[in-house]
Amino acid sequence: MKTTAFRLTLLFQLLALCAFAQKNAGLKHLLNKNSEFVFPQTPDRISAALGVKTIFSEDANEQPYANWTTKSGLELYCSLGEDKNINEMFFIIPEENLTEVEGLPFNLVMNRTTPEQSAIKFSRYKIKKEKLGEDGQFPGGRRFTFKKGNRFITLLFDRKNLLKFLSITTELIDPAVN
Repeated sequence: MKTTAFRLTLLFQLLALCAFAQKNAGLKHLLNKNSEFVFPQTPDRISAALGVKTIFSEDANEQPYANWTTKSGLELYCSLGEDKNINEMFFIIPEENLTEVEGLPFNLVMNRTTPEQSAIKFSRYKIKKEKLGEDGQFPGGRRFTFKKGNRFITLLFDRKNLLKFLSITTELIDPAVN
């Protein structure tokens, strides 16, 4: 009887470890020593670093995009310039995915970094903080936007105050676009 209880306890502990496992985004070769995403990039280089194929698509305006979905469930996407160079990047993890994904730019961790931690980390920048409405992406969450160098950084947090989205762009994107 004690052996069965011990085995069940061990089994549940292993399942809990797997359910809340951390994964690495695999971006190490795309980040500089300060953990900042290096631009410009190419789809081939990103695909090689992530170990997944690039999926090319176009939006309604025939703007070409590249998408990558990692084994951790982290999705990366970007628009492509005429020369297929990448000068901006978007990182998102689906709301239902609870896996903590580390190794992101600025040492952020999807599903673990909070608005409070981000406010401290980026306190030297003028952070615009907004509450997200109930009708958009991550309803009831928060949006932080700030300029770092020549790039605009946007962080979106869900209603549980966990990071779900990061964008690094050359222009400030209107929230209505999302």
